[in-house]
Amino acid sequence: INGEKKKKPGEIPESMGLIIETPGFLPGYTAYQNLHFLAQIRGKIGKQEIDHAISSVGLDPKSKKKVGAYSLGMRQRLGLAQAIMEDPDLLILDEPMNGLDKDGVQDMRRYLLHLKEQGKTILLASHSAEDISVLCDTVCEMDKGKLTIIS
Repeated sequence: INGEKKKKPGEIPESMGLIIETPGFLPGYTAYQNLHFLAQIRGKIGKQEIDHAISSVGLDPKSKKKVGAYSLGMRQRLGLAQAIMEDPDLLILDEPMNGLDKDGVQDMRRYLLHLKEQGKTILLASHSAEDISVLCDTVCEMDKGKLTIIS
């Protein structure tokens, strides 16, 4: 990854963002508070980067709404904001469109294409043939534990 071999199981690249299928956040905190809490772990970014990440996915960084009151789609957007907030070179996204409505899917596709244009590497796991055809340069399929390059 980025010219470095990862030798130990679980060794995570320095510049990587990740979204799991169902991101978990502290329900009593706002979007900003959740991301601020996570950002403090590594101490690499501040308020400006957090605000930018939240805005980039179509949420309001100044909103006082608690994440527990968010729809599934809003939590998914916040998951993407968390993945991008430290401006990683590599994004690993598991079902990033999960829970998004039609407009949300279009917004996220546009944003992911924007990141791709910036030179980000995005590894996308999806069951959506449309997402794959719109977003992916190389397509692989996993079937019964075997990975096959399709295109």
